[in-house]
Amino acid sequence: MSEFTKRKIKSTEIPEGMTAAVLEVNGDEYPVVFPTHHTLLEVLREECKLTGTKHGCELGECGACAVLVDGEPVLSCLQITNDVIGKSIETIEGMQNGNKLHPLQEAFADLGATQCGYCTPGILMVAGALLEKESAPDDEQIAEALSGNICRCTGYHRIIEAVKWAAAKQRGDDWRPDEALFTGDKNGEEA
Repeated sequence: MSEFTKRKIKSTEIPEGMTAAVLEVNGDEYPVVFPTHHTLLEVLREECKLTGTKHGCELGECGACAVLVDGEPVLSCLQITNDVIGKSIETIEGMQNGNKLHPLQEAFADLGATQCGYCTPGILMVAGALLEKESAPDDEQIAEALSGNICRCTGYHRIIEAVKWAAAKQRGDDWRPDEALFTGDKNGEEA
């Protein structure tokens, strides 16, 4: 991170009540000017044009806006942007590596762990932080990590299985969720 990123930009041309800074998001520097009271969610979406992070409840209750700040999950709707200047911010846009999806993205897509998809960016960010700390999380650890993320469309079963599958992929294991989750049939036969 450059010294320029670690500090607020000072200027006599910035109106009172505004902040000018350079944010480090997904490894890139974003020069931004924003009302000092704006949340990280607002600045990411409105100033950085990174709209993968979703507006949900704006009360810190749904998890749709989860991003990582210095590798830790943060609800961006509750995070004042001024407090993250000089820190590394990761959003869903930075999860894949070039054209290669992150194992979590692959597992969610292949298993159909999403429905409407609105909550998915926040869930993926939190699950990614979990997998950085725990290479083989069990159902309870995954459920605990995702306890702040509300999905109104699924029953969470496929989400938990997708996180375990992504963890297995990252470890190089051949483990895969039960075939019935792919086919919809208890016997593993195509429905």
